[in-house]
Amino acid sequence: MENRTFPSPSPGTGTLAPEPVRAAPHAPARTLRARRRRPAVLAMAVALIAAGGLGGAVLYNSTGQRIAVLALARDVPMGQALTADDLVVARIAGDPALHPLDARDKNRTVGLRATTDLRRGGLLLNADVSAAPVITPGQVTVGLAAKHSQLPATRLQPGLRVLVVSTPDSSGQGGTTRTPEVLAATIVTLGRTDADGGQVIDVAVGPGDGARLAGWVAGGKFQVILAPRDANSQAAPSTAPSGSPSASPSASAGGGA
Repeated sequence: MENRTFPSPSPGTGTLAPEPVRAAPHAPARTLRARRRRPAVLAMAVALIAAGGLGGAVLYNSTGQRIAVLALARDVPMGQALTADDLVVARIAGDPALHPLDARDKNRTVGLRATTDLRRGGLLLNADVSAAPVITPGQVTVGLAAKHSQLPATRLQPGLRVLVVSTPDSSGQGGTTRTPEVLAATIVTLGRTDADGGQVIDVAVGPGDGARLAGWVAGGKFQVILAPRDANSQAAPSTAPSGSPSASPSASAGGGA
């Protein structure tokens, strides 16, 4: 039998069998973790949106309720009585700082007089109207046929307080200087303006001043001037709708000066 010998491997030259590679622990991909969290995030977002919408609805219902109030459909000058065509119903959000007249008071508001110039589109407040008449008991009405030069440039209107000033010749008999006399009056009615700017005005004066004013008018020696603004806003009780307290003044005619 033939014996064969094989060289034994020298140190460092032999090849070692590789050790089996152990698999590293597998971690889930980040995208997978994100996908697992996404439904929870979406659910939370939907819940927050729903809560915000519900809160907004509650806030609107508590502060944005609409109420029906009275507003002006056109301009109304001070002293003029309101008509149904002057008023319109408007719906506004309730505000404790505003106190317009309720739309249900429309019928009771018609016929009341404006205590100030009312502008179209404005809300009608309790202080804007008054039931006080322009002519008080005992007063008399006198018509003034005035030229345009005897009237102020400001537009006159019923209820406005004016002063009628006598304008006699500056010197009387014996060379004495005559002091002009003044009468307080309240405009009642305005006539049409003629081509020359003249106008007939009915004014209310005290019972003892009617004859004197008529004499001035007959002589044509008078001038109409506006009374101080305070005189046009002297307080008079105002009968306001719905029994609410009035804070409005109303023009009242004064007696002779």
